[in-house]
Amino acid sequence: MSKLATSDLQRVAALDQRLLAAVKGIRILPTVAWPASLENRLIADFAAGRFALPDVQYQRPDHAVARAELDAIEDEALALGGALGEYLARTAESWRIAAEMLELVGTAQVSEPSILLYGRPGDTIPGSARSNLDAARYFVELSDELGADLHADGARDGIGAEALRDEMAHTLDAFFGAGQVKVEIDPELTAKAAAGATRIRLRGGASFSDYDRHQLLAHEALVHTLTALNGRAQPVLASLARTSPRVTATQEGLAVFAELMSGAIDIARLKRISLRILAIEMALDGADFVEVYQFFHARGQGVADSFHSAQRVFRGVPLAGGAAFAKDNVYLSGLLTVHTFFRWAFRERRLELLRCLFAGKLTLSDVVALQPYFDSGVIAPPRWLPPWMQQVHGLAGKLAFSVFVNGIRMGKVGADDLARGV
Repeated sequence: MSKLATSDLQRVAALDQRLLAAVKGIRILPTVAWPASLENRLIADFAAGRFALPDVQYQRPDHAVARAELDAIEDEALALGGALGEYLARTAESWRIAAEMLELVGTAQVSEPSILLYGRPGDTIPGSARSNLDAARYFVELSDELGADLHADGARDGIGAEALRDEMAHTLDAFFGAGQVKVEIDPELTAKAAAGATRIRLRGGASFSDYDRHQLLAHEALVHTLTALNGRAQPVLASLARTSPRVTATQEGLAVFAELMSGAIDIARLKRISLRILAIEMALDGADFVEVYQFFHARGQGVADSFHSAQRVFRGVPLAGGAAFAKDNVYLSGLLTVHTFFRWAFRERRLELLRCLFAGKLTLSDVVALQPYFDSGVIAPPRWLPPWMQQVHGLAGKLAFSVFVNGIRMGKVGADDLARGV
């Protein structure tokens, strides 16, 4: 039911606050990250042709107290029932799995819970018999045919992190309000950028191309930061401001979809995220860190980018092969699933669901299940929407076209057919 008694809403809000308190110390990426000083030394070694498996040490956390509390929250949420209870139960469960995973950091046992949270390359795409792995191979092959050169892409003149920081800060002040979101330089950051509700970090020393600049704005600022800020404004579910493990695929998929819709993605970007999926499969099949590094390097990435890409695959796991950290599986699988969801919502004339995706950190299934609570005001509508979502007619045009052309079976189209059509 969408209309809850005040006492029921108070129970939901109390459980939600307990959930946020329980997960405060569970930090997934910082726990599996490598020290920047180690990375810099090893990149120099690899550039000189000195290949050896890195010796990475992790601090293994003890999350026993948090796990026990999350178990209790899950039980109480299930007893509460309804879509809100289900949301809280599933969210608590995903954090518990993440806590268990982090307590195994440095061992091959990290693979299984990471796959449970982020999926496996061989998982099938919704509405298709093909897998995420098939999609990755397709985009890599297409990129190679088009001559997308990742060495050249990384070598193009770009701007430094400091200049991009100033540029983004000006843009975000104009969009969100002065001082609402800070842009900072982080020399310890492995990725080129990372976003929170009030802070976006850029990797110190990195150079950013024109595509990087547009992608970071569309992906990090106008999805990750935007949904976090909208989540902070929620009257009952404060947890919608935080990216729980179960929403990672939707968040990253929505962010890459935003790149696509705003024209900020190129084939080289699709090649990069596809190569990471192939690399996860390689590592699970037994390839070690050096072999995965050489895989990236042979396919067009520079030394530093190849090292960072391989490092992402081996975060938190042994480097000798047979294990992987599966998070990078979500970028392509999430993109394909979110794209399908947008087309489905248009076909079903339910475009209101698409706006709800930006009200906080939600999965696609959450948006559908919680729709009555949006209608009743228990969940607030998003205050901010990315520019491409504000242009309803433009979005509808793109979706209408994609829904229709999806029915054209390319396997049955030949050059002669096209020649006769003009």
